[in-house]
Amino acid sequence: MDLHLTGRRVLVSGGSRGIGRAIVEQFLAEGAQVSFCARSQAGVAAASAAFGANAIGAVVDVTKPVQVQEWVTSSAERMGGLDIVVPNVSALAGGEDLATWQRAFDTDLLGTIAMVQAALPALRSSSAAAIVLISSVSGREIDLFAEPYGVLKAALTHYGKTLSTRLAKDGIRVNTVAPGNVYFTDGVWGDIERNDPATFAACLAANPMGRMGTPDEVARATVFLASSAASFTTGACLLVDGGLTRGVQF
Repeated sequence: MDLHLTGRRVLVSGGSRGIGRAIVEQFLAEGAQVSFCARSQAGVAAASAAFGANAIGAVVDVTKPVQVQEWVTSSAERMGGLDIVVPNVSALAGGEDLATWQRAFDTDLLGTIAMVQAALPALRSSSAAAIVLISSVSGREIDLFAEPYGVLKAALTHYGKTLSTRLAKDGIRVNTVAPGNVYFTDGVWGDIERNDPATFAACLAANPMGRMGTPDEVARATVFLASSAASFTTGACLLVDGGLTRGVQF
């Protein structure tokens, strides 16, 4: 299937590792040009070297709206516009103290909103505009990551549906991807495997397919929703969870 992404101009936050990195790689494989960001200078430099000439990296703290605005504006100017926006950064925060809630709120929710709002003027000029938010199964069910992570991921799904209705008249599609357990060595599940093997084994066993997902599997779903192959799909929340969740979707 031709996703018609050749030459499309894409923004991805958190693009130096894990799911974000896989999303950048999938867009590049489809012929798109990508501007990505991350907080670590070393991570951005290493990823930029691996991605090649069609990807440009920047060091951005998404909890700083001024930095986000400057990055989005400069990326649009450099690429000659924007077609696709994928806010991907998460604090992956767990804990009941208010400082943890604030960090998660500023990163997961406000970081996404700042990126979307900064990109909207350029997206309104695109003939194939799409936003794909990255939520989580933790936003659908109570699990190990219920708060604040799950609460804010649920808010992102609601935000995506709200945006899809509001922006349809502008020709901007908005969808959400909700990954399940996604394993990579330097990710949260790699950390749990090393430091809490009993919890890791129990969570692994909860996956009906007998394994956790990969960043590439989430990335392919994300890129599909962003492409014109999904041109009549907006307001959807696509589970990429290997059957982990039990709720029936109507």
